[in-house]
Amino acid sequence: MSGRLAVIGLGPGNADQVTPQAANAVAEASFFYGYKPYLDRLELRPDQTRIASDNREELARSNEALAKAAEGHNVAVVSGGDPGVFAMAAAVCEAIEAGPEEWRAIDISVVPGVTAMLAVAARIGAPLGHDFCAISLSDNLKPWELIELRLLAAAGAGFVIALYNPISKARPWQLGRAFECLKAVLPGTTPAIFGRAAGRPDERIEVSLLANADAAKADMATCIIIGSPETRIIKRREKPALVYTPRSATGSK
Repeated sequence: MSGRLAVIGLGPGNADQVTPQAANAVAEASFFYGYKPYLDRLELRPDQTRIASDNREELARSNEALAKAAEGHNVAVVSGGDPGVFAMAAAVCEAIEAGPEEWRAIDISVVPGVTAMLAVAARIGAPLGHDFCAISLSDNLKPWELIELRLLAAAGAGFVIALYNPISKARPWQLGRAFECLKAVLPGTTPAIFGRAAGRPDERIEVSLLANADAAKADMATCIIIGSPETRIIKRREKPALVYTPRSATGSK
């Protein structure tokens, strides 16, 4: 007997940004696997069970959830943001590929959510209005040298760049080094947006210039958006500035 497994994106943390599809998937599941802060966002019924694990145990979490679903249960794996963006959907797929044949018979659904770069961009205007990319600064699963190559390539190609997982206690220096790489390619006047906890009560959105970007202003709850040379800041009287990248951007410096 095979059950179901839904990989659910809970959005950036504001309950209003949880999609109806995600809410329905939560209502249908019986067992919930995830990082504890994400599970704590859920208001579960007495007949629903949460199984929390550390943030670095994604593959083990996926294996446990798939084994439970293979027993015939309705299981959910939860992520913040969107589960397909540096999150649990890829870990679940990896576990299925390496796991027993019976896991391939499980009914799998991935429920999208609002990811951090979209929430931050919406709070400040439209910095993602033209071509953009997302790069995780975590070197837990890939070498730092590769991250630097991607930063330089993306900046040189004129992409707006969203930086995920920018800094942590175990990785205190990478963001500063990333800024150094970007400053070697981009003008110092390029907008740099620090978006912390977008949509939550402790939200902090700050716009600076790349030349003045301070890594100390970020933590793991921060998504940073680095503009392209064509990204613009509109200053407004008695209103927060708007940042946008024109849809007609050509990539010229």
